[in-house]
Amino acid sequence: MSKRPKTANNTGMTGRKRATSYDVAKAAGVSQSAVSRVFQDGASASKAMRDRVVAAANKLGYRPNAIARGLITQRSNMVAVVISKLTNLYYPEVLEQLTQRFSEQGIRVLLFALEHEGDADKVVDQMLQYRVDGILTAAMFTPGQMKTIDNAHIPVVFYNRTLKNHQVCSVRCDQEEGERWLVDELVRAGHRTFGIIEGPADSVVASERKMGALNELANMGITDITIVSGEYGYETGRECFSRLMARRGSAPDAVIAASDAMAIGCIDEAREGYALKVPDDISIVGFDGVGPARFAAYDVTTIRQPVKRMAQSAASMLIERIENPDLSPEKRAFSGTLIRGSSARLRSADE
Repeated sequence: MSKRPKTANNTGMTGRKRATSYDVAKAAGVSQSAVSRVFQDGASASKAMRDRVVAAANKLGYRPNAIARGLITQRSNMVAVVISKLTNLYYPEVLEQLTQRFSEQGIRVLLFALEHEGDADKVVDQMLQYRVDGILTAAMFTPGQMKTIDNAHIPVVFYNRTLKNHQVCSVRCDQEEGERWLVDELVRAGHRTFGIIEGPADSVVASERKMGALNELANMGITDITIVSGEYGYETGRECFSRLMARRGSAPDAVIAASDAMAIGCIDEAREGYALKVPDDISIVGFDGVGPARFAAYDVTTIRQPVKRMAQSAASMLIERIENPDLSPEKRAFSGTLIRGSSARLRSADE
């Protein structure tokens, strides 16, 4: 039986062997170091040399090996971004801003999504195996997990949460301040009975929002408060509103939901399940300022987080510490913006 002859590909090599920088250098008539300079951001190379190398690389189907380059530079040019699947609707916007900022610096994003914020153990080892240059996390790490990451000399920036008793880098919206604004507006507009629909028990953000609301209600002498717990989503908002009504027996003056998605669920359940008019019979407020909250059918009164500024600040903070690991920890807090929607009866802005 005759053997099938080997066929040549467009690189002039047999089989499926990939072209190397040596092949490109030979075809272009330059040194391998010249090829490396052409494909290295910021390295010097004349236009003539660059044109020759690129033309040879395209003909041979050559692309630089980022992994091999990382072995030389001791940098993977990858960062890990950790989020929880049970998060707010604004995270796609956060990811877009982060990816754009990192891409501008030639850094790629590896996304790790947790079912629950408390599941971080499942991804810490994976991140270390990928040898990421840094970690930006929208989920909490335990002191033990932080020690493991610190021992690997990987900088970490927390997004929208922080470890209050540890020296860590963080960028966050002031959740408690935002809730104080909402409570102040509702109480001064005459609301006296309240329902609070809090987020997941393992969410630091949910805890801060609940405590911000409770502390301000206490400061203003409000004691008729009913709390129910859920996740951050729309369906949870509907279910929690039903539980709130069952527990109270009647509608409170106002409901404070931990997120806009939950607030939207509450609005639909109030209207469809209990024939309540929003805001005539009940006021409902949220938090985050996501796009759907602006739909005319909901027009949620909420606190809008400065997502773009926060994401850009977090990315810059991480990049700075990748470049200079000796920088001291830094914590930045941003104020949100009160959005006066039609889902709540508030004082006039002039009062």
